[in-house]
This record gives sequence, C-alpha cells and structure tokens, in this order.
Amino acid sequence: MAIALRDLGFYLSPMSQDLTATKDYRQLVADLKSRVQAAQTKAAVSVNRELLLLYWDLGRLITERQVASGWGDGVIKQIATDLSREFPNLKGFSRSNLYNIKQWYKFYLGQSESVQQAVGQIPWGHNVAIIQRVKDPETAFWYVRKTIENGWSRNVLGIQIETQLYERQAGARKIENFDRHLPASQSDLARETLKDPYVFDFLDLGDEAQEREIERKLVEHITQFMLELGKGFAFVGKQYHLEVGDEDFYIDLLFYHLKLHCYVAIELKNGPFRPEYAGKLNFYLKALDECVKSAEDNPSIGLILCKDKNRVIAEWALSDIGKPMGVAEYQLVQALPDDLKSDLPTIDDLEQGLSDN
Repeated sequence: MAIALRDLGFYLSPMSQDLTATKDYRQLVADLKSRVQAAQTKAAVSVNRELLLLYWDLGRLITERQVASGWGDGVIKQIATDLSREFPNLKGFSRSNLYNIKQWYKFYLGQSESVQQAVGQIPWGHNVAIIQRVKDPETAFWYVRKTIENGWSRNVLGIQIETQLYERQAGARKIENFDRHLPASQSDLARETLKDPYVFDFLDLGDEAQEREIERKLVEHITQFMLELGKGFAFVGKQYHLEVGDEDFYIDLLFYHLKLHCYVAIELKNGPFRPEYAGKLNFYLKALDECVKSAEDNPSIGLILCKDKNRVIAEWALSDIGKPMGVAEYQLVQALPDDLKSDLPTIDDLEQGLSDN
C-alpha cells in the first residue's frame, strides 16, 4: 500500500527539517554564542585575577624573606631555576618575570585596597608596562583606571605612556571656558577630555607644514588621530559646510562626542593663537547649534589647535566668548631633532646587525 510522505509528516523528527533557515534557530545560535563568549570573558577575568593574586603572594614572600635573611637579588635567579624545574609546563617563573613580580609588589605596597583591586583588573603585561615606565603610584593608578575605562591593549597603553598622556590630560593647566557655558557634569567631562598639547607625531610632517596639509594627513591617519583625541569621538567630516545668510563657511574638522552628546568643532592653526580665532569659532558653534544640532544634543563645543599660544592672550580671548571652547597646542614631531634622528639606526639596521652576529 502506497503512503504519501506527507501522510507520515507527523512522524518525522524536527531535525529532519531545514531549521538553519528559520529565524528562531538563528536567534537560538546567536544567544548560545553570546553565552559562550560571556563565559569565556568571565573565565579569562577570573584566571587573570587568580594569577595576579598568586603574583602578589610571590612578590610578598620573596621580599619578606630577602629582608629577613639579608639575601640579595641573586637569589631570584636560583628561585627561578627551582620553580621552573618543579613546574616545567608553567610560564611566568623566569628570572626577569620574578624580578618584575617583586618590583610590582613593592611598587603598590602600602597603597589603598581600592588601588590594589583596580590593579588586579588589568592583565599582567599591562601591569609590567606601567611599572617599568611610570615612576610614582599615583600616575600609575591613573593609567590603570584609564586602561579599564577604555579597554586599551598593551600597545595602546604603551603609546599613551610614551606620549605622556597623564601630564597632558590630567596634569595640564588647560585653557577653556567650559564651566561658564556647560552644566557641571558636562563641563567636568569636557575638561577631562581636553589635552594640552596634542601629539601628532604619527603624521611625519615637518614644523612648516601648512594647515590644509595637516588636516589632510589627520584624516588619512584618522585611527591614530581619534586615538589621540580620546575615547568617544566619532568623525563627521573635514571642511564641514555651513550656510549662514546665503554665505558658505567651512569647519576644519567636525566630530560628535558620544559621551558628551554634542558636536565638537576643531579649528587648526599653523601658528600662534590669535584672539580673532575665538570669535570665528564662536560663530561656527552658533551655526552648529542653530542649523545642525538636534533638540536631544547638548551645546556644541569648540577646540582651537595651534602651534603655540600665549596663555594670557588665550585666557582673555575666551573670557567673554559666549560658546564653550578650549585652546590647546599640538606637536607634529617629538622633541628629538631631525638631524639626530637621521643618525640613529632604524629597526631594520638593528635587526640586520643582530643577524650578522
């Protein structure tokens, strides 16, 4: 007796159908993937925390025993040999790493519990990078907090330390009028966002580069530029067009800040700050607020970047300006002179020298 397949349909296993094409199945897989990734992240955080607790204990034991027994740092080499023999499949017991562990323990010894807890939230490699390049715990803790807030990789963290981000952002005496034109919460965040100076050494431009050339290069290197600006900036455009009173005006660079919820207009000046720059930017900010900003956006903010500035002139220029703005310097090259740079060996030269030995 012939029976049509459709008559047996209620006997078929659901898996015999093409479930992968259904929306419900794809959503289930997406949910499962999200749970697995969340578990992996949680496990990684837990492993890192346990590792750093172990390292803290090792640093304490080594330091205390050295003090009690009068041993020098030569004992660390012997400890490294013995621990590596006992745990051949575990990394982290080299002489250099044990020395880093000891230095890390001593660096944060005596700091508050909140500092020690924060330090335990970043990977060991980040911790080593900080204690090797930063001299005092207060500055180090600032870099720890910023690493947690921004999710910096070790390479990015290294760049921020090398370009002295703490000194430029947290320690700089900034020229701005945010507190007079913004609510307290927004003015504090805007002030924290501002740096002085901004370092554009990734552009590889000489000191005599023109404004449009700098602007073009910044856009070409927009990833590095936005890293230097800081977290939260979204690029809108360069030479952003505004039309006011049937005339055309152009903002050098326009961004939107996701935390401040406002537009940020940047004007580049290849020379010293002039008072008239503030008036021009004030006009641009007025135009942005009237023609571009939505009702949900906060007031637009301006930033004048110039090669150098007279602090008194800049502060006076901003004192009676009606819109929130700041003035900061930028640097195209690091302090090392070009003639000295040309005499230094390149990475390729160093690698070639090593391979020849």
